[in-house]
Amino acid sequence: MNDAARALSLRDLLWLGAIVVIGVNLRPLLTSISPLMGTIRAATGLSFYGASLLTSLPVIAMGIGAFGAGVLTRVLGETRGVALGLLAIALACGARWATASGAALLMTAGLAGIGVAAVQALLPAVMKQRFHARVPLAMGVFSASIMGGGGLGASVSPRVSAALGSWHAGLAVWALPAIVALIGWLVLNRTLPVQAGQAPHRATMAPAHVNTSVNASANSSANSSANAAVPLWRTRRAWTLGLFFGIVNGGYTSLVAWLPAFYQQRGVGVAASGALLAGMTVFQAAAALLLPLAAAPFRDRRPWLALGLSAQLTGLLGLILCPDTAAWFWVGIAGAGLGGTFSLTLVTAMDHAADHRLAGKLVAFTQGVGFVVAALAPMVAGMVRTWNGGFGGAWIMLAACVVAMLALSLVFSPRSYTRWH
Repeated sequence: MNDAARALSLRDLLWLGAIVVIGVNLRPLLTSISPLMGTIRAATGLSFYGASLLTSLPVIAMGIGAFGAGVLTRVLGETRGVALGLLAIALACGARWATASGAALLMTAGLAGIGVAAVQALLPAVMKQRFHARVPLAMGVFSASIMGGGGLGASVSPRVSAALGSWHAGLAVWALPAIVALIGWLVLNRTLPVQAGQAPHRATMAPAHVNTSVNASANSSANSSANAAVPLWRTRRAWTLGLFFGIVNGGYTSLVAWLPAFYQQRGVGVAASGALLAGMTVFQAAAALLLPLAAAPFRDRRPWLALGLSAQLTGLLGLILCPDTAAWFWVGIAGAGLGGTFSLTLVTAMDHAADHRLAGKLVAFTQGVGFVVAALAPMVAGMVRTWNGGFGGAWIMLAACVVAMLALSLVFSPRSYTRWH
């Protein structure tokens, strides 16, 4: 190996490290809330519906950010946009040290969501530029770090809260890794600028959990060009993919918001219920990486989508019928189904276009619609909890949605890829 190869390898490792540090910051603002939800509601007076907004508002911002990736790039540029996103996360989390009202806490959720939206919209484009020959590796690392951060939020925050005797501390602690990520990002961009030989890129919202090496190339360039001339918001398949993605991920946002509260209602402690949520994210991360790899040799993704949805359904049925028996199993299998279906849905969207620019636009649209839809699920679950005093009705609602998505997944035949417009 020559010196240039060694320098490139070191550069790649440094950038991958930066991606991990940044990715870890994108989910604790959601998962740190739920284990402490009972304490937060008692302190702030938030209703179940109001508390659900602490999860829903950031997710809505993620969807809007996916739609606005191009605008963010033109106005801010990728480097400054990611930096400002991390700064917003740090400020929002830090402000939670002193928030005394539900309204103030909701404001921090909105600010943090805007920060996450900026990072998720712009960082994939940077990865596509800097890892143009290693995009699957970069995307896989990014995906794992996002989900790993979610698990840390669920497990660390209740422990910090207990150690310091303050739920504010359990939420505000996440300002520290955001500051570390911001400093690292600025230093790295200053010391390791883009190499002159790197190819230019288009700033589209690339999928956070997609191994691009498994994208099918059956579509012809002519079909892709024809599809590119049709606005995505006017295509039925684009809306179908977005709704599918959103409804499936409504299970994730609902479980993140309410799973610890569900088990706390059944006598489980704050730390133990947070550990259940953290465990769910471990299975989610593993399946998000492994299910697309298993499906890679097959052009038809539908059997693998059905496998992921069936796992999610099994977990939900366990929560409905026997939640106190083998709780870790039900939560783990539900997490595996959620993670695997998340990433494989984005792979399926990429399959619909051979042209990478059109595929990127379709995935951005899918995520934009999907995150907005997914944001509604915890609010509806919170209202159901208010009406009947328990979460059983919410789990039944989610299970019915999964069954509907099993039926909808049948339309994603490979034969439909060339005529989806």
